[in-house]
Amino acid sequence: KPNPQAAALVLLVRRYPEMTLELRSGHTYALAPAVLHGELDAALLAEPIPHAPFDSAPIYEEELVIVAAAGHAPITSPADARPTAVLAFEHGCPYRKRLEGWFEHHGQIPDRVVEMTSYLAMLGCAVAGMGISLMPRMVLKTFPDAHLLSVHPLPPEIAKARTMLIWRKGARSPKIDALLEVLTGQPAREQPQARIRQT
Repeated sequence: KPNPQAAALVLLVRRYPEMTLELRSGHTYALAPAVLHGELDAALLAEPIPHAPFDSAPIYEEELVIVAAAGHAPITSPADARPTAVLAFEHGCPYRKRLEGWFEHHGQIPDRVVEMTSYLAMLGCAVAGMGISLMPRMVLKTFPDAHLLSVHPLPPEIAKARTMLIWRKGARSPKIDALLEVLTGQPAREQPQARIRQT
């Protein structure tokens, strides 16, 4: 299954060649303020979305799973994770927040949180038995050593995560329409103007 964001970017460039794109990656608590302050036109964020004057549209839903080293016993609660180290992005990552909330719900805390900068690093450390991580199942499809991992489902109430496109409330524009068109397959309300800077 191709990465939907990458596929949408390819389609956007082909469909609107006059649009100038500027892309920025980051976690929710960096990107959301940038949208709010007009530094970015829009952002793709995993729920939960910060409370602020945003408009938003659901884009897609992902299944989240726990990954650990191959041969790890089934993980149905944090007590099953050995070692109880969490491999995660820095504070602000909604997936990290969800995993830490799962520990808290069971009255536990991880032994430690090892902050990583990429899924590839997390997966490599999980293969080595350094801890567990929570991530979209889709990420595993591009990892060449997935056979060296064990994959554990989450409880249904926390296993799904929606990704939303957000923009400032009342600031929907032809640029946003173009993004929504390629991300959702719905026709845009109007064509974007030439030389748009889109971040």
